Parts: sequence; structure tokens; C-alpha cells
Amino acid sequence: MNQITPPPKLDIIPASAPFSDAQRSWLNGFFAGLLSPDVATPLSAEQGAAVMQAGDGDDGEAPWHDQAMPIADRMKLAEGRPVRRKMMAAMAQQDCGQCGYNCHDYSEAIAGRSEARLNLCVPGGKETARMLKSLYEELDKAPAAKAADKVDAVAAPAVTVTIAEPGRSRDNPIAATFLSRRLLNKGKSEKETYHVEFDLAESKLDYVVGDSFGVFARNEVGLVDQIIALLGASHTTKVNGKTLREVLIDDVSLSPAPDTLFELISFITGGAQREKARALAQGEDPDGDAATLDVMAALQKFSGTRPHPEAFVEALEPLQPRLYSISSSHNATPGKLSLTVDSVRYVIGKRKRIGVASTFLGERIAEGEKLKVYVQKAHGFGLPQDPKTPVIMIGPGTGIAPFRAFLLDRKATGAPGKNWLFFGHQRSDCDFFYQEELNAMKTSGLLTRMSLAWSRDGEKKFYVQDRMREVGREVWTWLAEGAHLYICGDAKRMAKDVERALVDIVAQFGARSTDEAVSFVAELKKTGRFQADVY
Repeated sequence: MNQITPPPKLDIIPASAPFSDAQRSWLNGFFAGLLSPDVATPLSAEQGAAVMQAGDGDDGEAPWHDQAMPIADRMKLAEGRPVRRKMMAAMAQQDCGQCGYNCHDYSEAIAGRSEARLNLCVPGGKETARMLKSLYEELDKAPAAKAADKVDAVAAPAVTVTIAEPGRSRDNPIAATFLSRRLLNKGKSEKETYHVEFDLAESKLDYVVGDSFGVFARNEVGLVDQIIALLGASHTTKVNGKTLREVLIDDVSLSPAPDTLFELISFITGGAQREKARALAQGEDPDGDAATLDVMAALQKFSGTRPHPEAFVEALEPLQPRLYSISSSHNATPGKLSLTVDSVRYVIGKRKRIGVASTFLGERIAEGEKLKVYVQKAHGFGLPQDPKTPVIMIGPGTGIAPFRAFLLDRKATGAPGKNWLFFGHQRSDCDFFYQEELNAMKTSGLLTRMSLAWSRDGEKKFYVQDRMREVGREVWTWLAEGAHLYICGDAKRMAKDVERALVDIVAQFGARSTDEAVSFVAELKKTGRFQADVY
């Protein structure tokens, strides 16, 4: 046997660099492989600190990753952490994928300067965008930034950018055909919820239950025309090779008004108006109406200021796609996809406001018309691998969407596992979505149990979490049998209330203390037995 002489040990990373012995050893080996011994030069302490983010003292934990936690609390938890981790804390923490990443990867991409767009976190809105902008500026101020630039050629191998397949990313959407819409509410419902269907046969796009569907909606023509009138411009004014009207319909967001619009207004006005616009641009609220200012309201607030159409468009944010939980199964109806969409309408002052995508799907797009779409792969939200595993699904209102998909998929694949659905809404006589369909599933045995809760049928409001507590012993029995539990719906209220009810059930029927019950639920999450699709 030939004796192998080990290569000489190279201490490229100095002992004073902020790395553990294991990290220093790995980095020395890494650079030794990149550099021949005769050109390898030990890095300075400053360069060593900039080489690798893993040595920045971060423990990898993300206690702020809670979608129900206010941004101020999340940022407090991130104090003392690296900038990239603060960026993660600034985000909406929903891992919804609407930005094209999960929260962790989006923050890493921004900090690594491979992603320059700071406004992709749709659920986080303005407060996230403002915080990311502030944190991004810190990257250039960091003491190690200059050193990082010096060693960049050595420390950062070339990155290959992979373009997602058509229809698999917001950056590479495809065209789908809008087939139909059907109102799910009846009688005097206070809601307006639609079952909408798309034809994917031409695109050959498929999906898995639990995935989301990204829709590129268009702004309402009436709103666009009012904004053009406030600008004193012509519909046909050319901006970036398109008419102003086309740009405002297809390309830019008209709600909420971005900080950059107020900055622009401050440049073309004066006096008290200028100071007010500057304050709004900095996130202040001089008149107590900042939260209600969309683009049209901003122009009305600063009436008489008429930005040039091109400068106006450049000051606006791009129109972002909207994500919806898919309510159909590719295994059950290949080539077709459906959503369950609540049309958003509200009044501020005397003016009616609408949700862009929800009303686009609910009333404005015509049957047979094409639109840009994509499938967003779910991050940890899907049926268990073992089809025999029981599932408990909690989805009030439009939160029923992915669970309708789960049930249709389990039927199509013949999965033998038990299924329990908790569904609730305002009134049983007009808000029982998919009533005939669900009752048929119950009759056939596919739906083992169905527990309903109606918040407006009685004198006292009654929600799904209340129904859970009523049948808590049975819920615990299913969990003890290995059931997976899912929730879909509002992150800040419903999801928190359901989780609190679950902790109470585990404590009461699992004979645990509150702390032990909290740990039990945390372990369900960690092992993938408790999954959430929240917004």
C-alpha cells in the first residue's frame, strides 16, 4: 500500500477571525482547494469576518417567524442578529411564496445582493418594504463591507441563475383560459364568494393539492380613467412604449400609495403641502389618514399637483400577482383548476374601494379570456405521504379551498385515511359553501366527520375553535392515532384562536400542563403534523 503524504496545512483564515475551530478548518480546506499553496495568502481578521456569514454569531434560530406577531415585536427579537436575519424578521412570516421565495431565502437573496427588489413581500406591505430599505442601506455601512468587496472574487464562486419552467414562477408565468365563475353565497349573505375555474389543458400545467395559484390581475378601467383625469393627461400619452392607460391597467399597483409617490409630490409642490408629502414619504402620518391613501386618494389629497405621466408611473410600485389556495385536484380533474375567491369591497369616506384580484376574478374578466398565471409550490403544506393517515382540516370561509382539494384528491386516489372537516362562516342558510358536495362526501363515507360553526345564527357568536373545544376529546383521540392537522385562513385571528384551542384540548384530554401542551403542539409543527396555509 502506498503511503499518502497529507498536503501541508494552510492557515488562510487567521485565528482572530470570528469562526469556531470547525468553521476555520472547513474554510481553510475550502480555500486550499481554490488556491495553490504558492499563492495562498492568509486573510486579515477583517477579511475573515467578511468571508462567510455563518461565522457572524447567528445561531440559525428564527423566533420571530410567527405570522401573527407585529413587525415591531419581530424586529425586537432580531436585535443583535446579522442584517440578513433582521431582513427575515421584517417580512410577513407567512412563507406564502408570493415573493417567489420563502421568507428565509428572500432575506438571504437581498443580503447577498442577488435580489434587488425590496417590495416583493405583498403581505408585509409598506412597513416591510420600508424596513428592508433601511436594512439594505446598512449593508454598505457595515465595517466588513469593504473587506468583503476585496475578497469577493475569491469567496464568492459564480452563481448559476436557474430560470423556472414556464408556469412555475411569478417571473415566468404562462397563459391560462378563464372558464367560469359561480356565486357560492345564497339569499341575503353579507359576502360575495365565487367558485372560479380555469382551463390548463393548453398549457399542460399541473399541480399538487396544497399548492397555490398565482394570478396576474388587471386594474379596474374606471379607476384608471379617474386617475388619468386627476393627472390632467391623455389616455394615449406614451409611457415606456405603451399608452398611459395600458400601463395603469396592466403594470402598476394603484393601492396603497407608495412612499416614492409622496417623494415625487414633495418635489413639485411647496410650503405646508411639501412638508406633509415629505412626512408621508418617511412613514409618518401627519393627518391620521396614511393607512387609507391609495394612489387616487393621494392625488386627491394633493389636488392641483400634476406629476408628468412618465415620472408618475416611475414612482409607482409594480402590480404584484395574487396567490390563492387551489380548491381542486389535478388527479380528479386534470387540465382544470379552481379557486374559491371572496370579492373584497369596502368604503372609505364616500368612496367605494375594491380588491384588485378578487373583483377581477369575480366580475371583470370575461369567460374565455386569457390571463397570466403560475403555480406556486407549497412550502410544507400538503397531504401526508401515507394515504392511511387521518387528517383534520380546519377551514372557515374561503379557508375551505385547499381542504376541498384534499378531499377530492383522496377520493380520486382511493386514500383510505379518515377525514374530518371543520367549516364555519356567518350563516348556515346562505354561507354554506359546497353544501351539496360536502353532504354527498359525508354520505359516501369519504368525509368521516363534518363539524360546522355559524357565527351569526345565534345571539352569541360561535366559531370553529368553539366547535373544536366541544369535541375536544375526539380531536385528541384522532391526534393520538397519528392524525395530521391543517388550518387555512386568517393568520392574525383565526389561526391564533385555533392554535390556542388546540393547546387547551391537548392539556385537558392529554393530561398535560399548559407548558407541556404548548411543547406538544410545537412538536406537531416540527414534525409536519400541524400545517398552516394562512394569509
